[in-house]
Order: sequence, then C-alpha cells, then structure tokens
Amino acid sequence: MNQFRAIMAAFLTNLDQPLPWPTKVRLLVRNLSLRVVKRQTCCGHPGEPGC
Repeated sequence: MNQFRAIMAAFLTNLDQPLPWPTKVRLLVRNLSLRVVKRQTCCGHPGEPGC
C-alpha cells in the first residue's frame, strides 16, 4: 500500500507543473497511455504529468 501511496503522491505533484491546462491534459493522456502499453509504473518521462 505504501508504494501505491508514493505513486499517487508523485502523480499529484507532477500535476502542479506550471503548464497550460491543454498541455497538462495532453501529457497526462500520453504518459498514462505509455504506462499502460509498457505495463510499467513509469512512462520514461519523469517529472511530467502522468508519470
């Protein structure tokens, strides 16, 4: 459960990036899709929304 909590904390922190909302949503969708396709907990773009 601690790993899930850490992942969610990082996910929410990455959404605080000073980017316009359309860019955040685009990066969020792209990075979450990469995580699902690769079956990994990280998309390979640390610090971006959705990673």
